[in-house]
Amino acid sequence: MTAQAGTVESTAAPNSATGPISTGPISTGATRTAKISERELTLTRIIDAPRETVFRAWSDPELMQQWFAPKPYKAIRVEVDQRPGGASLIVMQGPDGVEIPCPGIYPEVVPNERLVFTDAYNKAWEPAAKPFMTAIVTFEAAGAGKTRYHVRCLHWTAEDCAAHEQMGFHAGWAQCAEQLAELVARI
Repeated sequence: MTAQAGTVESTAAPNSATGPISTGPISTGATRTAKISERELTLTRIIDAPRETVFRAWSDPELMQQWFAPKPYKAIRVEVDQRPGGASLIVMQGPDGVEIPCPGIYPEVVPNERLVFTDAYNKAWEPAAKPFMTAIVTFEAAGAGKTRYHVRCLHWTAEDCAAHEQMGFHAGWAQCAEQLAELVARI
């Protein structure tokens, strides 16, 4: 498999300053991000790899370290216990050396189909001090060995969603999707 150069089709909620949501088909290698509501952001990409391979890149800590943080950030520590109630810890490091721990749990895991993770709880269902979001990641067969990769980020408040956009959701998650596509093309 070869990775294709990706393009970002950043879209926004209807009646926003940037225009309506693009609902047409998405081509392989293109990434579409959108703000669906005041509390939901999404990303969709067709990846030129089978869904089992894309899911594996989300499940293997060594593989996750290679794509999970948008460059120049790095995922320096990845621990995943992918089972319902299992804990996850991803520590990203910025170019300034500052570490950003992202603990959470997996409320739902369906191998090769769906991962749900949230920071509402830390390990062993311990409530987090300030929950931010729940992500639902789906991996759908898209024919010809391709995967429709879709991420829904559901935020606790409209303010959290706006903060995620300000942090760079659209560009950052699109860059990670590109890095993921490049990785799965090699494995």
